[in-house]
Amino acid sequence: MDPETTYTQLGGADGVRRLVDRFYDLMDELPAAETIRKMHADDMSESRDKLFKFLSGFFGGPSLYIKEYGHPMLRARHMPFSIGQSERDQWLLCMNQAIDELVDDIHLAAQLKQSFYRTADHMRNRQE
Repeated sequence: MDPETTYTQLGGADGVRRLVDRFYDLMDELPAAETIRKMHADDMSESRDKLFKFLSGFFGGPSLYIKEYGHPMLRARHMPFSIGQSERDQWLLCMNQAIDELVDDIHLAAQLKQSFYRTADHMRNRQE
């Protein structure tokens, strides 16, 4: 593994899995994330698995998602859901808190938050 990748800096598969699991745990726990939680199945195992596989490749590790599902086409895959600023911000609330809890390197944490903001903002398909 390349020591310079975000994947490696997060601790490889274990670190990415911890981030994904904490993110979805927070989505379940935080009342402020209720709207986006309702967009998911009651059992979020598949969502957890897909995000883990996507982030593994996105962060410079194995391209697990692409190998199994092909190109992520994130915007197209999220188009069936009504996503505005509120939904974006709920998603970011969960992810940013997971990062704050799990990533000790402040520069890496800032980089992750910036990257997730750009991606989450790109998923918006509704003006508010």
